[in-house]
Amino acid sequence: MPIIYEPRGKAKEYNDLAANLYHGCDHGCTYCYAPSATYKTREAFGQVRNRPGIVEQIRKEAAAYKGREVLLCFTCDPYSSFAAGTGITRQAIEALHDGGAHVAILTKGGKRSMADFDLLTSVDKYGATLTFISDEDSHAWEPGAALPAERIEALRQAKARGITTWASFEPVIDPEQTLKLIEMTNGIVDIYKVGKWNHDKRAKEIDWVSFAARAKALLDRMGVEHMIKKDLAVYLADQAVAA
Repeated sequence: MPIIYEPRGKAKEYNDLAANLYHGCDHGCTYCYAPSATYKTREAFGQVRNRPGIVEQIRKEAAAYKGREVLLCFTCDPYSSFAAGTGITRQAIEALHDGGAHVAILTKGGKRSMADFDLLTSVDKYGATLTFISDEDSHAWEPGAALPAERIEALRQAKARGITTWASFEPVIDPEQTLKLIEMTNGIVDIYKVGKWNHDKRAKEIDWVSFAARAKALLDRMGVEHMIKKDLAVYLADQAVAA
C-alpha cells in the first residue's frame, strides 16, 4: 500500500497529496478526529509507533510526484514528542526532496519542528494549527502540543528564513480567539486556511454565520491569501441568500 496518497473529502481541500509518517499522536488533543478515523481508542492512538520502512518506501514513491507537494501529516503530527526523537520526519523530507517533490508541514510541535528548517525552501511550506491564544485553554484541550506563543514563534522564524508559511484555523472552538489569532499573525503567515469545528455537538452552539462573515471580512481587509473551507463557506452563502 503506498505511503503517499490522495486525500478524500474535507482533507483534500488542504492538499492533493499527503503522507502519514507515524501511527498515532501524543498531543492528546481532545477534539481530534483521527482516533475515530483510524478506528482506535484515544488511549491507543496516543501510543505512537513508527511505520516500518516508511523512509525507504517514500524514497521509492517520491519521484512519481516530482514538482508536486506532499503534506506531512493528516492523521498524526510530524513533530509530536515521539516523532521529534526519531529523526524520521527529517529523513522523509530529505527523501521527498531527493525525488523532486515539495513538502508542506502541518504541526503543533512548535520549537520541535524548527530543527528541520534548514531543509525547507521557499517552494516548501511550513504550517501550524492555531486554536487558542490562552495557555490555559491550550493545556486543557491539547495538553501535549506546544503552547500558542511557541507555535507562532516557529512561524515567525520560518518566515524569516524565507519559507512559505501557512496556518490552519480548524477546529474553531472559541471564535473570538481565532479571530484574534488571525489578526496577530498578519505579516507572519502567508496563507490562511479557516474551517469550523466538526464531530462535536458543542459546535452547534457557535454562531457560524457571524464567525464566517467576520473571518472573511478580516482576511479580505488584511489582503492575505486565504481559503475558507467548504463547511464554513456554506454560512457565507447562506448570508448572501438572506441578504
